[in-house]
Amino acid sequence: MQNPTEQIRDPLLIAESWMAEGRDVAIATVVETWGSAPRPVGSHLVIDEAGHFEGSVSGGCVEGSVIAEAMDVISQGTPRMLEFGVADETAWQVGLSCGGRIKVYVERLG
Repeated sequence: MQNPTEQIRDPLLIAESWMAEGRDVAIATVVETWGSAPRPVGSHLVIDEAGHFEGSVSGGCVEGSVIAEAMDVISQGTPRMLEFGVADETAWQVGLSCGGRIKVYVERLG
C-alpha cells in the first residue's frame, strides 16, 4: 500500500489536482520502448501551462524537449507522438544516449 507522500507524487493524481485548481494540463506517456530505455512503457510526465512538471518519461534525458512540446499541445490542443533515439540526431542533442529509443504520446487533458 502506498503511503500518502507517494500518492501525492503520482503524476496522474497531480494532474487531477492541477486540473481541479483550474490549470491547463498535458500529460506525456511512454507508449513504446526499444533497447535500453530509461523508463518503462506507461511512465508519465504531467505538465501545466506555466511549465511546472512532475513525473518522468526518460529519467531526465529528454524531459526538456517533452515539456516544450507539451506547452504547444496545451496551447493548440492537438496531441503529438514524439520519438527519441540514438539514431535521431535530435535525441543526441537532448541527451538520450542510453542506446534505446522511446515513443512518447503527449495530449492535453480536460
